[in-house]
Order: sequence, then C-alpha cells, then structure tokens
Amino acid sequence: MTPGQGTGNAEVRNDAVPIRGTQSLVVTLSRCWKRPSLTGLEVLWRWIFGVPALWIVSGQLRKILLAHTDGTLDVARLGLDRALTADPVGAAAADPLGISAKVATAIGIVLPDLQHAALWIVPVLMLYWVVVSSIGRTVLLRRMDTALHSRLGTLMVLQALRMIAVVGMFGAWFGCLKWVSHVAIAGPVAAGQEPNLVLYFAMMIVATLGMFTAWAVVSWVLAIAPLAAMLKGAGVFESLKASFRLGGLKAKLIEVNLVLGIVKIGLIVLGMVFSATPLPFETATTPEFLRGWWIGVTLLYFIGSDFFHVVRLRAYLDLWRLYDGL
Repeated sequence: MTPGQGTGNAEVRNDAVPIRGTQSLVVTLSRCWKRPSLTGLEVLWRWIFGVPALWIVSGQLRKILLAHTDGTLDVARLGLDRALTADPVGAAAADPLGISAKVATAIGIVLPDLQHAALWIVPVLMLYWVVVSSIGRTVLLRRMDTALHSRLGTLMVLQALRMIAVVGMFGAWFGCLKWVSHVAIAGPVAAGQEPNLVLYFAMMIVATLGMFTAWAVVSWVLAIAPLAAMLKGAGVFESLKASFRLGGLKAKLIEVNLVLGIVKIGLIVLGMVFSATPLPFETATTPEFLRGWWIGVTLLYFIGSDFFHVVRLRAYLDLWRLYDGL
C-alpha cells in the first residue's frame, strides 16, 4: 500500500465512523448538571476576577463623577435632569432624540477622564483576566478529567491571544454600530430629514447577531487550543497547530459552538424578559424591590452562562477524546 492510499483509507475511516456533535449535548448537560462543583469552580474563578474588576471600575467612575459634579454625584450638573434618572425608560420613550443628545453631552464632559483612566485600567484588567482565567480553567479541567496535563504558562499565552481576538471583535462590532448610526441617524439629520429609528434598531440587531454568529464560527479554535495543550502536554504553537488540524471534528466543534451560542442568546432574552416582568406593576413596587430583582436576575444569568461554558468545555473534551479514539 502506498502512502497516498493509506491516507485515503484513513480519511474514509474517519468519515465513516460517526462522531457525535450536538446529538450528545443532552447527555453532556446531564453529566454537568450532576456535577455542580464544576459550575461552582467556573463561577468562583470568574467572580474572583469580576469582583475586584467591578470595584476598580466603579471606584474610578465614582472618582470622575465626583470631580465633575463638585463632589455631589448629582448628574443634573452634567445636564441630565432628575426625571431621566428617576424613570430612564419612560423618559427615553417620550423623547428619544432629546435624551440621546443629553446623554451624549454628559458623556462628552467625562469622556477625556474616562479615556485617561482606561489607559491603565484596561491593560491591568486584561493581564489580571489572563492570569485568573488560566488558573481557573486549569483547576476546572483537571477536576473534569484528572488525566489532563497542567500547562499553566501555555494557557496564559493562549488566553492572551483569545483576549486580543475578543477586543478586536468588539472593535469591529463598535465600528458596525457607528456605521449603522451614520446610515440611519446622522445621515438623515445632516440632510434635513427625520432619523429612522426603526431602521437603526433593526440594523443594530442584525449587526450584533451577525457578529455573534461569526464569533461562534471562528472562536472554537482559540477555545479548543487550551484543551489540546492539556490533553497532549503541548506548547503554544503545537496546540494551535493541533486546533487547526482536526479534520472532520472541526464541523462538530463549530456545530456545538453555534448551538451553545444560540442558547446564550436565549439566556439573554430570558434575562431581559424577567427584568421587565415587574415593570407593569411599577406603581405597586418600590425602587429597592426593583433593584434587588434586577440584581437577582443578573446573578442568575451569570450562573446560567457559566454552566453552559462548562457544558461547552465538556463537549469539546468528549469530542476530542472520541476523535483520538478513531
């Protein structure tokens, strides 16, 4: 048998043996549900990052607002009236263009200080994320499968590459939103016409879903690379190379990523629905109740999202094990 013939037979064999993709997700969901400690570890390391990050950002934002409101934190000094802060939804619905202009003016006042603070906050938080996420994912994956190797340094480099890709994706998304606002709002206003808010929101939703889908299609490479490093004890380049050379498994990984991406969109929609549930009874509720309700819904969303992150990792790991078995 010639080398070419051997390769062809191997390809036929890999294609002939069924590699389960989303068909096994129900089993994976059940396995992850029966091991709540996995979700607990995912929640723990994310909150180890999130709580200090929120403290730093809120502290800097408070400091900037104090400087621009003469130490009062009264946003009326930024041009935002108290009716807007008391009922932002109602005020925005009554006069969307007027409220947008006021918010833009207020942001313009504090924006230079925000940009100055971001020069050190963003790099520090990115570095902190790389370290915490690498340690957290190592502990989680080792708990999930004790046969995996610990490759902390490799995971840090891979997580840094993933962070750069995420920042680039958000930059592209923000560029799309700027273009949408020019087409639907700034362009018509400059021509003396009424802005088309329906077109703006429709294009914004399409652009957001498009970017979300595109990220789900391509991000699996950076998500599977840490698994390759821990499965094979490989370095950065070997892990990335192994992630690109997956043959028929690639389509299954994309399929899993897309399905779980849709699940995440569903979680966001559910979070929005539950957040809006008390609004029809706003006259019978207190601001404290609404604040507590929204905090509770947000926490439940984060826990649900973390659970499906664990499910994705478990599905990737099972598929890779099956692929190696072929």
